[in-house]
Amino acid sequence: MAEFDFKNVEEKLKKFWEKEKIYKFNPENKKEIFSIDTPPPTVSGEMHIGHAFSYSQQDFIARFMRMKGKSIFYPFGTDDNGLPTERLVEKINNIKSKNLSRTEFIELCLKTLKKITPAFVQNWKDIGMSCDYESYYSTIDKHSQKISQSSFIELFKKKEIYKKNFPTIWCPECQTSIAQAELEDKEQESLFLTLRFKCDGKNLLIATTRPELLGACVAVFVNPKDKRYKNLVGKKAKVPIFNFEVPIIKDESAEIEKGTGALMICSYGDRFDAEAINKHKLKSKIILNENGTLKTEKYSGLKIKDARKKILEDLEKNNFVVEKKQIKHFVNVHDKCGTEIEFIETEQWFTKILDKKNELISQAKKINWYPKFMFKRYENWVNGLEWDWGISRNRHFGVPIPVWECPKCKEIILPEEKELPVDPLQLKKKCKKCKADAVPEKMVLDTWATSSLTPQIAEQLSQSKNKIKIPYSLRPQGHDIIRTWAFYTIVKSYLHDKKIPWKNIMISGNVSMAGEKMSKSKGNVVSPQEVMKIYGSDALRFWAAGSKLGSDLDYQEKDLVAGKKLINKLINASKFVFMNLADFDYKKPKKFEKLDEIFLGELNQLIKFSTGNFEKYEYSKVKSDVEKFFWEEFAGNYLEIVKGRVYRGQGDAKKSAQYVLYKSLLEILKMLAPLMPFITEEIYQEYFKKNEKEESIHISSWPIEGNEAPSENWKTFTEILTKVRQEKSFAKKPMNAEIRLELLKKDYELLYKNNLLDDLENVTNTKEMQIIPAKKFQVEFF
Repeated sequence: MAEFDFKNVEEKLKKFWEKEKIYKFNPENKKEIFSIDTPPPTVSGEMHIGHAFSYSQQDFIARFMRMKGKSIFYPFGTDDNGLPTERLVEKINNIKSKNLSRTEFIELCLKTLKKITPAFVQNWKDIGMSCDYESYYSTIDKHSQKISQSSFIELFKKKEIYKKNFPTIWCPECQTSIAQAELEDKEQESLFLTLRFKCDGKNLLIATTRPELLGACVAVFVNPKDKRYKNLVGKKAKVPIFNFEVPIIKDESAEIEKGTGALMICSYGDRFDAEAINKHKLKSKIILNENGTLKTEKYSGLKIKDARKKILEDLEKNNFVVEKKQIKHFVNVHDKCGTEIEFIETEQWFTKILDKKNELISQAKKINWYPKFMFKRYENWVNGLEWDWGISRNRHFGVPIPVWECPKCKEIILPEEKELPVDPLQLKKKCKKCKADAVPEKMVLDTWATSSLTPQIAEQLSQSKNKIKIPYSLRPQGHDIIRTWAFYTIVKSYLHDKKIPWKNIMISGNVSMAGEKMSKSKGNVVSPQEVMKIYGSDALRFWAAGSKLGSDLDYQEKDLVAGKKLINKLINASKFVFMNLADFDYKKPKKFEKLDEIFLGELNQLIKFSTGNFEKYEYSKVKSDVEKFFWEEFAGNYLEIVKGRVYRGQGDAKKSAQYVLYKSLLEILKMLAPLMPFITEEIYQEYFKKNEKEESIHISSWPIEGNEAPSENWKTFTEILTKVRQEKSFAKKPMNAEIRLELLKKDYELLYKNNLLDDLENVTNTKEMQIIPAKKFQVEFF
């Protein structure tokens, strides 16, 4: 093998794998199917380091299972409908979707996706993802749209989906409804104001951080146990500046110890306001537009923060502010843009989930969670749900909601199955009852309403006798989308089939730098493309394998350097091994030299642990164990020990060492292959292919334990070797310096009994039969 050029090697091997269809799923073979519900990455730019991290980890498992003899169904998809794609298309084309018609913008999105998707998918091929890229889907293609719309229709008929005019979580920036799962907490500074309301001409003090919602006030709540306000219940409170009156109502949601104990109810400050207004059947006052501006007369057209500032000025000018103090508190923001959310009353579509919390927790308990503690995150999320799943979005680009509504009788009209996928805006329908032209639904489905169907979408890609069945074998994903992708997929699978979507779920962590989450604003983002240019894909994957499943991992360049060193050592060790196999017949010897047999016992132990850890998704332990064994036991000890026999030995003694060198190097490469696919394939093709039957190391058999058992003899032998090396280093002598060696009696007897003295003499360069039983270990130099 020439000097290792990872760039050329990676390009060559990617073409080889594709040409030979190494990772192509063959449903017609008789092997057990291992199916993977792969996360379809969002087409919102280039792959980031978190992608490279988590997708590498799932690929470790896919490659291991393939070598274990499973038939791997590992399709690849892209999530390319919804807001992230809209934003990317707007950015690339320097336009705003609101300035185009829906038809025009959808055409632009599809045209842009066709242009950018191949390069986006190539990122995943570059990190060595062993997916079957011929089994490809996108969440906006006709295939996915049909399945998504069928799901909607089925659940609507089951009365699990409904439409309601309701205070919806709303993003003023994106101007769309969003789901609870799309909220993030963000700490920010605010003014905590205590304001003068009036009741019977007296002050009624109320605290708030949102003076801009005074015009939307519909009531004041006081706790029934609060003696301060006992005489005010049933009376009216006058709202400052706006001068209208609202009822004072007793309600336990007003906390006696919080603020002044009196609570302003607005339409809508938060979810509690929505619940309170509904509970007491109050009439709402909607003062916010969908773009986040006010529509009250005096402050009409002002953005929320500008209105807050102006109203505060007016409150202070009229002496309505009793106290003003700066505080820090957490607010809900939209995870896509970071904008504070509002609650705006709009008509939206919902899937029922609040009435199924117990069932959804029970379903998740049937799944094996790796690591186990991640189930608790899921359970906490489900228990904390406060709304049904809002599945409609006021956007252009997405899967259209397949309904029409009669303007007269309000009948909901559904398409026929043969019409799917359908865009209601492109097809006219009449109400069968009223004969009126039905109104097409303009909204599209939440992207998760489609992504939650990836098992079904991928399942129908494979039309064969052995059709892929749900539950899948594995769902790999990050812990940050347990509340979305994992949860919604479990929801859909339960609502449709009362099944779990997968048997196992493995959860990966996030990437940090110096303990901090990576973000562009902090300037600590690392590009995987740039990393691969310098170190190659294998080194990047080697780094990703250093994280325990479910744990976050700090990005450190030293880990990439360590990966590159391992690659170079594998190359050099392979060169040495095959340089000494010129006269080897590649047949197993009838009898092994004792030391070779002992070393095979150590190798068997490594195979046993690595197999068990991979089966438990503990790839980081495999990495650690195999790396250590290769450096210390194989390259550091065994190669040095048998040099004499392979250089100068003859007959069975030499053949024994040659066989073990060949076998152990191949088994080490196989155990590293799931983690470092390029270098292991390159060495396999260069040296092993001519003697092995499989086209690729990645479809070769996983190592099987032999009959040789580990023993203390290897430890004793290598400990003596280490001591000799240390003595030579202390004496500043070369490693090939001749020595006289005295051993402890017990060590001498053990080595003599197991015929290990010759190998020890060779590797330590001990001369003239100077190994004798002694009371203490001692090295003397000639």
